[in-house]
Amino acid sequence: MTALQKGILVAGVQLALVASLGAKYALDRARLPRVWTQTAVYDPDLPIRGRYLSVRLQVDAVSVYKNTPLAKSNRFSFWNDMRDVNLSVENGKLVASPAEHPTGLQVARWTNNQGQEVTALSEPVPFFLPEHATDPSWRKPGEELWIEVTLPKKGPPRPIRLAVKRGATFTPLDFK
Repeated sequence: MTALQKGILVAGVQLALVASLGAKYALDRARLPRVWTQTAVYDPDLPIRGRYLSVRLQVDAVSVYKNTPLAKSNRFSFWNDMRDVNLSVENGKLVASPAEHPTGLQVARWTNNQGQEVTALSEPVPFFLPEHATDPSWRKPGEELWIEVTLPKKGPPRPIRLAVKRGATFTPLDFK
């Protein structure tokens, strides 16, 4: 086998690996549950972050906290109130339910700047942006940033696309 043939073989194997990963994610998007959920932007300004947003996915966690009040001391230190959860889609919402064993997925809750209680996944999900796209995390008053995700059987949700909600108007963002 010549060096050219070896090079072509290695390139073919690498192409097959990348194509199989792309096919797996496309298949997952087609067969796994998908849901839109509101985000809580986590770290939009860190210079070393690259071209992505780190967003926390807000979840409905009523069954996790069972109407226990949020302690005053947790306003800024919400890490003390984290719980292991399983995620599912119910009635078009991302819902967290208590996990019987560690899942690697945890929710936390805190009070936002408007005084509202927020419950979200404790680990942020990265959403990669094109190189010259404007930062979609900067929203005008009255606008909310939402993200569509798929829910794999294990691991964190996988982001698909972003949208902006203004009142009742829901507009998916198109990055080009």
